[in-house]
Amino acid sequence: MKVRPAVLLIENNHVLLMHYRYGETDVYALPGGNPDKGETLEQTVVRELQEELGVDVEVGPLALAGEVILPETGKDDVLHVVFTGQLIGGLPVLNPAETSALAVVWKPVRALDSLNLYPNVGPQIQDLLLSQKSPGYIGKINQTFF
Repeated sequence: MKVRPAVLLIENNHVLLMHYRYGETDVYALPGGNPDKGETLEQTVVRELQEELGVDVEVGPLALAGEVILPETGKDDVLHVVFTGQLIGGLPVLNPAETSALAVVWKPVRALDSLNLYPNVGPQIQDLLLSQKSPGYIGKINQTFF
């Protein structure tokens, strides 16, 4: 199982997402990536956002964690670890040398449950923001597209 740390950045009730297109499907991902050898999850998030978007972030507490398990696809299972965070420097601009994303977008929190989100945790993020309480470990994530 791979581990993919990501960060939840929210400003003015909008979430920062990376926009990808797979075939005919628009997919939105929380910014993050794969750890390098010897790197903590927090260090991974800081590095990935600097490389891919040219921004500095402060990584906060754990927002949620859960697995995407898709044995029928032949892809690796992934443990997603999502932290809260805050932009502390720069404006997000894609660096095409570091990402295959088409755009960086701010989407309204209220729209998260209607997007093809990776990981598919829109309702959990909405609940987190309403309750101000982390759901912690959420188990298997129902990833509806692939």
